[in-house]
Amino acid sequence: QVQLVESGGGLVQPGGSLKLSCAASGSIFRLYGMGWYRQAPGKQRELVATITSGSNTNYADSVKGRFTISRDNAKNTLYLQMNSLKPEDTAVYYCNGRTPSTPGLWSWGQGTQVTVAS
Repeated sequence: QVQLVESGGGLVQPGGSLKLSCAASGSIFRLYGMGWYRQAPGKQRELVATITSGSNTNYADSVKGRFTISRDNAKNTLYLQMNSLKPEDTAVYYCNGRTPSTPGLWSWGQGTQVTVAS
């Protein structure tokens, strides 16, 4: 079982930037695709960005061109650089391993809160 710890959230003004990190325990991190997800109050968890074990990336239309997902396998860490933030990006952000058929391979972490407000 891989444990996931998200960090880097906070309060930021519209148009600002944040960089989220996801620290994963265990060396198997490098073997799996990873994803960033978010859940806003009263809404279902949604997929934001994905990265394969080979570092191919994909993004939800709502964040394309603003967010960048990356990974450092030597550090067992996943990142999400978020630029040009909008109020609608406000949510708790989570990371998890994934396959095309399984959105969450491991137990979900506590997430990190991102609030975009002036």
